Amino acid sequence: MMLGVLALIETGSARARAARGAQDKDGAGVVFSKQATSKEVGLPVYPGAKAHKDEKDDSPSMQMGLWGSTFGFKLAVMKMESNDTTEKIAEFYKRALAKYGPVLNCSGPSSKAGAKDKGGSSNKLACDDDKPEKGGLVFKAGTKEKQHVVGIQPNGQGSLFQLVYVEARNDDNDKKAN
Repeated sequence: MMLGVLALIETGSARARAARGAQDKDGAGVVFSKQATSKEVGLPVYPGAKAHKDEKDDSPSMQMGLWGSTFGFKLAVMKMESNDTTEKIAEFYKRALAKYGPVLNCSGPSSKAGAKDKGGSSNKLACDDDKPEKGGLVFKAGTKEKQHVVGIQPNGQGSLFQLVYVEARNDDNDKKAN
């Protein structure tokens, strides 16, 4: 049964990748799927974690994208749960996020400070208004255009966590910078 589900997920992901691969500077398109994998999010699944549904008919993951000739947007989200503590999961994902650059801890009161550029032209990532729910943790890595975010909340004896990838492209900004 599980292999069949994995095959369906991979087939849907392959179609979404093919659609995105077909986009060109003069085209436009939309992708929406109730399925996202660790590949689309860009982060590994925590060992022993399983998909989490908030409601019975809820989807534990999703991805969507929208692109045109001068802009593009992609969002991929996975909701997971584990019997491990938030701290143990946080250590795992801080190491995983490090491949995208410095890891920001957006969990504390000092997380508002950081990589703010007065001109707004910097591609350096900042916590901005991203903060966890009470007792939770939020970590970010990447750039403003390609952000990887992990949010972790305690849940009884275990933890709930979300893996998020956000990509936003705007070619007009690139042309002004040159």
